[in-house]
Amino acid sequence: MKALLNALQEGRLVELPDNIKTDALEFLGALLEAVPEVPSEDNITEKALARESLHNTGIGKGWACPHATTQVDGELLCSVGWSPDGVQYGSPDGVPVHLIVMYYVPDSQRNAYLKEISQLAKAIHQNEDLQKLQELTELGEVRHALLDAITHAIESVTPESRARMIQLEVRHAAVEAADHGAPLSLDAIAHAIIPVSILVIPGAKPVVLAQDRILVESLESFKTLSEDLEKSGHSAQGDINVVLRSSEHYASSRVLHDCIAFRGATKPA
Repeated sequence: MKALLNALQEGRLVELPDNIKTDALEFLGALLEAVPEVPSEDNITEKALARESLHNTGIGKGWACPHATTQVDGELLCSVGWSPDGVQYGSPDGVPVHLIVMYYVPDSQRNAYLKEISQLAKAIHQNEDLQKLQELTELGEVRHALLDAITHAIESVTPESRARMIQLEVRHAAVEAADHGAPLSLDAIAHAIIPVSILVIPGAKPVVLAQDRILVESLESFKTLSEDLEKSGHSAQGDINVVLRSSEHYASSRVLHDCIAFRGATKPA
């Protein structure tokens, strides 16, 4: 759920100023229209409201996902609004909506949008905390719940997909580890490899998203994790190695590192 994570990083998670549906959609549309990459003539708000008049975008369990499409090429974006009291949205289940995720969908990103919506719907269905947003009292709690949803999406990758991922990544990890003085056999890495995303925000502790809770706790205890990745593309502590694959830089000096982590001896098997 890359677009949702980007929205959290870039400050597009807000508490809605009132509980009126049209006002909420206009507010979230204005947030998207303020993104520099979005053409001013794209009229996101008008498109979202026009679509909403034809089809209610409430998906149930306190969530709604309106969207506006465009023929202009660009990134899949979203803005997120939280209503503590709930918006009378007219959802099929009749439940007031506490979280509205509005998407901006370029034609080239339709497949990415459908994949993200599918992952989000699955996370909402399986994560009871995402169905109890009315119990939250602070925007920070909402942010943590959404980060949990992103983690859930990563953990829900099927074994077959994870196996293909390992086949593609294992050789890269072996080469990178050897380059940084931690040579491992292909078999050793393939047995233990885990995809990891690491969000670095200046002045804050890195946020680690991975499938393994113990690994997450270990990586978040690395005192020089972000510095190591920035400087050499590799970090190690004990039997845990982290290898950087790519990084994306965002506003306010925020960086999202795409990494591979694995456990194993630091000598060839």
